[in-house]
Amino acid sequence: MTDLPTDTIFDAIADRRAERRNFLRYAGGAAASAGGLALLAACGGNGGDATPTPTPSATAPTVGADADVLNFALNLEYLEAQFYCWAAFGQAIPAGLTTGVGTVGTVTGGAAVPFTDPVVAQYAREIALDEVQHVTFLRSVLGSAAVAMPAINIAGDATGAFTAAARAAGVVGATGVFNPYADDVSFLLGAYLFEDVGVSAYKGASPLIVNKTFLEAAAGILATESYHAGLIRSVLYRKGVDASAIYTNARLISDARDGLDGSADTDQGIGDATTANIVPTDTNGLAYSRSTGQVLNIVYLNKAAVGSGGFFPSGINGNIRTSAASG
Repeated sequence: MTDLPTDTIFDAIADRRAERRNFLRYAGGAAASAGGLALLAACGGNGGDATPTPTPSATAPTVGADADVLNFALNLEYLEAQFYCWAAFGQAIPAGLTTGVGTVGTVTGGAAVPFTDPVVAQYAREIALDEVQHVTFLRSVLGSAAVAMPAINIAGDATGAFTAAARAAGVVGATGVFNPYADDVSFLLGAYLFEDVGVSAYKGASPLIVNKTFLEAAAGILATESYHAGLIRSVLYRKGVDASAIYTNARLISDARDGLDGSADTDQGIGDATTANIVPTDTNGLAYSRSTGQVLNIVYLNKAAVGSGGFFPSGINGNIRTSAASG
C-alpha cells in the first residue's frame, strides 16, 4: 500500500479551510454589503475566522455501547476514506490514521480516476478530504479505544468487491468487471454504492448512542454524509439525461442493496428520465435507517450472518462485526 504523503493530504485539508475563511473574509470585506455583514453575523462576527468542529469535550467513551457504535462507524469511514483518496489523489490515507485496537489491515486495489469532468473531480476531492477528517475526528474521540483499519478490498478488477457487487446486481455480466476508477460515471456509481449505506447506517445507529455529546458528533457526520449522498445522486441523475443506462444501473445497485439487507423494499434508485429521486425517503419525507447487521450485509455482500466478506475480506475491527441473517 502506498501511503499518501502527509504534506499532500493535510496541506489539502488546510488549503480547503483557508479557502472557506477567505470566502468569508471576502463576503465580510464588502463592508458596504448587507449580505456580507449578515454572513459575518451568522458566523459570530469574527471576521470569518471559522474554526474546525471541535473534538467533544466529554470524557472519551469507554469500551461499551457508545465506543462500539463509534468504532463501527470508524470502520465504514476507513472504507470511504480509502476509496475516495485513491480516486481523487491516487494514493492511500496516511498510515498514521490506520493504527489502533485490533489487526491493521492492508488495502487491496485503488487508483486515481482519469476524470474528464472537472466538476466531478472537484467533488471527489472535497468528499475525500471530508472522509479523512471523519477518520481523524472519530479516532480523536475514541482515543486509545479506536480500532485499527481492517483489511479493505476496493480493487477495480475481477478480484474486487466492486466487481462482485456489480455482478450480483446485474450491472455487469457474470464474467464482467466493474472498475469504479475507469471514468467519471463509474466512479459516481461506486460512490453511490457507499453513500446511501453510510447515511442509513448513521441514522440507524444514532439511537444506540447514550452520550449526547457523542450523539451530536454522529449527527454532524450524518449531515455531511447526507450532503455527499445527495450530491452523488444529483450528478448521476444529470448524467443520466444523456445516458439513460445510468438510471438503470443505479436502480440495479439499489435493488441489490435491498436484496442483501432484508425483505423490506426501502432502498431507492435515482429515478428515471421523467422523475428524479434525489432524496430517498418514506411517505413522511424521512430518510430510512439500517441496523448495523443490515449495513454489514451490504458491505460483506452476504445475506447470511457472517463476520467477513466483500469490501472487508477479514471482517471489521471492534465488537460489532456480524451481519444479519436476512433470508
